[in-house]
Amino acid sequence: MFSPARRIALALLLTFSTLVTTFTSVPAPAHAAIVDSPKYAAIVVDASTGEVLYARRADSPRYPASITKIMTLYLVFDALSTGKLKPDDRVVVSPRAAAQAPSKLGLAAGDSLTVDDAIRAVAVKSANDIAVALAEKVGGTEARFAAMMTLKAQELGMTNSRFVNANGLPDSRQLTSARDIAILSRAVMRDFPQYYPYFSQKYFTFRGQEMRNHNGLLLRMPGVDGLKTGFTNASGYNLAASGVRDGHRLITVVLGGPTIAARDTHVADLLNVGFDVMRRRDHGETITVAQSLFEPQIPSAPVAYAANTTTAPAPAAPARPRDYTADLNASGLRGAQPARGGMRPVENPPEESQPVVLASLAPVDPAQPSRPAATRVAPTPARAKPAPAKPKRDPNAVWVVQVGSFRARSDANSWVKEVKRRFAEHFAHARSDILNAGGRYRVRYVDMTQAAAKSACAALKKKKLDCLVFKGD
Repeated sequence: MFSPARRIALALLLTFSTLVTTFTSVPAPAHAAIVDSPKYAAIVVDASTGEVLYARRADSPRYPASITKIMTLYLVFDALSTGKLKPDDRVVVSPRAAAQAPSKLGLAAGDSLTVDDAIRAVAVKSANDIAVALAEKVGGTEARFAAMMTLKAQELGMTNSRFVNANGLPDSRQLTSARDIAILSRAVMRDFPQYYPYFSQKYFTFRGQEMRNHNGLLLRMPGVDGLKTGFTNASGYNLAASGVRDGHRLITVVLGGPTIAARDTHVADLLNVGFDVMRRRDHGETITVAQSLFEPQIPSAPVAYAANTTTAPAPAAPARPRDYTADLNASGLRGAQPARGGMRPVENPPEESQPVVLASLAPVDPAQPSRPAATRVAPTPARAKPAPAKPKRDPNAVWVVQVGSFRARSDANSWVKEVKRRFAEHFAHARSDILNAGGRYRVRYVDMTQAAAKSACAALKKKKLDCLVFKGD
């Protein structure tokens, strides 16, 4: 028999061992249970570089629910930064805004609050009524504001997103994807770092009432400082979270969780594993989040997103035109223009492939002026010379730069010529290629070294053009 003191010590040791196991590993059954849900989609991104550390159904259409409000606040932050709004301006609640379903602040029609309080109400309380009031303040009407949201999504490279309201209340036309929400989250941090702390507030007090942020990880997980939750019956439990550890910032988006607890636990698991991967990479290891989760690797060949299918049908993506000028004109925003040249942002290769970079988050620059064409001079007849020996292929030239993705083959052909003309020095030794994947034509340059591929992509991004780099077969 153990003495009482010995039994207490043994019990403490077993409890400590259990806690260590809980916080240093991801329970495989729990992980499998949530990822097999038909509504589930997720992505983990290095916020500083855009590298996708983990992705599962990241491009499948999903309902955003209240994560919509990140875009709503993005446009409000833009209005603040340009002086169109001031923090102490008054936002009047219209009858339409007051009639919105909960979660809401509950102000009566005709009542008002400052822009600063309105932002806090949306970021912390997720107030649907105040989101509509802000939309009407910035856009005149919510319909016009929703058109502005969709246009901004296109400019940021959110190719799977369309917005029809400012708060995320149920509407089958309002769609997004996990990757798009990650792009939006990066854009908020990059474009409006001075306003990002609104997403970090744990509590909001208004007229004597204290409200707690719906993002429970802000209260429970050190380093987490944003962003936004969401829920409808159709969407499941959504969360876009960001945190910092050991100098690395990660963004994790999980859509379609079955419960709040399962969603929060899964996001925390992905963040913990992601930070562990970054730490181990800092020490020279080559590892992915999927390996740490004991998930099988998916081949890195740039093919259609076959892995993005689910066991139950996801919401059908709307039949979208090439741009949303019609929506804007119908809303009264005459003169607003889509991205230049009709260029669609690039798509990433399949999930768990080689590290890639998210689509550039800036709109396309105006086209460069044409360069004068080189004059062709007929060669002087001369004695035929033996053909030079074909140079040996560099074994390291296995990297690919994808520069665009188009619905029409003709658009892809035109973009090949334009990129070759404007960036000839970067692709002089590369081979152009157009891949038909899932009905889209991906413009790529292949047979490049890693250094050459990164240099070429950097040159494109300097001109605000989209590109991504990944390792080929």
